Amino acid sequence: MPMDPLVSRARALWQELAAAPGAAFGTPGRPEVLVSPDSALAPPSWVGVVAVGDAALITAPTDRAANSVRSALTGLTTAALTDPATVARLLPVADTLGPAVLGYLAPDALGPVGRTGASATCLAPEHAALRALLAESGPSDAGESGLADVTSPVFAVRDGTEVLAAAGYERWPRDTAHLCVLTAPDARGRGLARQVAHAATGHALAAGLLPQWRARPPASRRVARALGYREVGGQLSVRPA
Repeated sequence: MPMDPLVSRARALWQELAAAPGAAFGTPGRPEVLVSPDSALAPPSWVGVVAVGDAALITAPTDRAANSVRSALTGLTTAALTDPATVARLLPVADTLGPAVLGYLAPDALGPVGRTGASATCLAPEHAALRALLAESGPSDAGESGLADVTSPVFAVRDGTEVLAAAGYERWPRDTAHLCVLTAPDARGRGLARQVAHAATGHALAAGLLPQWRARPPASRRVARALGYREVGGQLSVRPA
């Protein structure tokens, strides 16, 4: 049976990010565990877990860490592999990042923008109003959004000189557009994130890129689903104790 095209493209991306020769996803219940100190699946010296479809790929910084991971996590479902509580019961863990859900959008699947009564304008990533939005949102929300790292134009809804919501994307390997969306704290719940994300996603599709949405908060996941993104995997990073 042919593999789902979104799953296939997503796996190709994460295999490249694993930075290990011959990196590949495992089989259900048997994740592929590789030693890769330069892996982009997790911060340096951490263990990175990415599950896409029914299989997972894990990178570890050392042979010792990889052996521990193989021993502890073999046999788990892909859902369990990205569950912090499950992993922490089986491995000595000092800290975790995530889990995050990975969503991807097929070229013909972009949903409607919805109605907000506002229109999106295009700004350069270095625009002063965007820097003000990042500062207003605080380090946690700004960092989660990734908006400071975009390489595309930024699509924004403004109220005068103030940016209420903004979205763009960072160009990743394998022709992937990693979506970055941020709404000002006092402008949330008005559909603005969906509007700017629709514009940024459309721009990525027009460039022939695969839009990727990585999210933890439920509200962010709802926006992605409304736009047509399909959740096909998850990601967890673990710092060994």
